[in-house]
Amino acid sequence: MIQLRSILVPADNSGAKRLMVIGISHKIGKKASLGDVVLCVVKGADPAGVVTDHEKVRVLVVRTKKEVGRQDGSYVRFDDNAGVVIDKAGLPRGTRILGPIAREVKEAGYNKIASLAREVV
Repeated sequence: MIQLRSILVPADNSGAKRLMVIGISHKIGKKASLGDVVLCVVKGADPAGVVTDHEKVRVLVVRTKKEVGRQDGSYVRFDDNAGVVIDKAGLPRGTRILGPIAREVKEAGYNKIASLAREVV
């Protein structure tokens, strides 16, 4: 579960070091989960990266520490809270996706991100 002021690890090579959640859509509620888009601010950025420090970006949540139940009765959870920086069209701003991502991301319609990832869990 991702809520306001949660810190996310970037799962791409956009140049961000950390991402802090500053906004969640009222349609989602107070807590975001896998496959949801949240508004974040970049905390620390690589000078040669795509994003700059203190920039507001849209982030797709791809991994959460809190387990998420699936339709078949199984649960999935990860070691960290991670997200991918996306643009308004839903495409990733980086060129690589690092680490595994959840199947819920592909089911939410982000096929480009799922195809760039090495492993879809």
